[in-house]
Amino acid sequence: MFTGIVEEVGQVVAARQAGENRVVTIHARKVVEDLRVGDSVACSGACLTVVACEPEGFTVELSQETLAKTAPRWSVGARLNLERALRADGRLGGHVVTGHVDGTGKVRGVRPNPGAMEVTIQVPQGLRPYLVPKGSVCVDGVSLTVVEVKEEAFSVWLIPHTLAVTTLGQLEPGAVVNLEADILAKYLERMLEAREVLR
Repeated sequence: MFTGIVEEVGQVVAARQAGENRVVTIHARKVVEDLRVGDSVACSGACLTVVACEPEGFTVELSQETLAKTAPRWSVGARLNLERALRADGRLGGHVVTGHVDGTGKVRGVRPNPGAMEVTIQVPQGLRPYLVPKGSVCVDGVSLTVVEVKEEAFSVWLIPHTLAVTTLGQLEPGAVVNLEADILAKYLERMLEAREVLR
């Protein structure tokens, strides 16, 4: 489990195919301080398992399923938002994030506003019911508050701190981002569906 509070921005320094999987090495400094093989790291919102660890980076393997369901972040030079899994005694500063990407969205617009940057993201139809104003959403591994929901898109406002310490400051129209809806909304929907079946 994660919180959507990014610890640092890493960069892909090596990427290769290994059979059906893609093996990616990510340069990082902070998240490797206590990292071990087998640990989970959220890489721009995708929960990945560490298969090798070095003082200045770590390596993960991506299956075809992960590659198909996530934004194209897995080539040399790509910058990634990184977060280690939440410790049991840690603060839940953002919201409950599983690291299981629900789908990708496309940035429709980026507009400066007083003290913030407004970003509008087109969302897949299947995720639209889970987005509500003032609710939570995870965009490229960053916990954000939904400001407005329209028919096919939602908007978030990014404060200068978020723009400075994550990759979201580089967003431009047309960019593809990883999206994870609030897990609580998904559980609620499932419970309501089960209740209907039992009636």
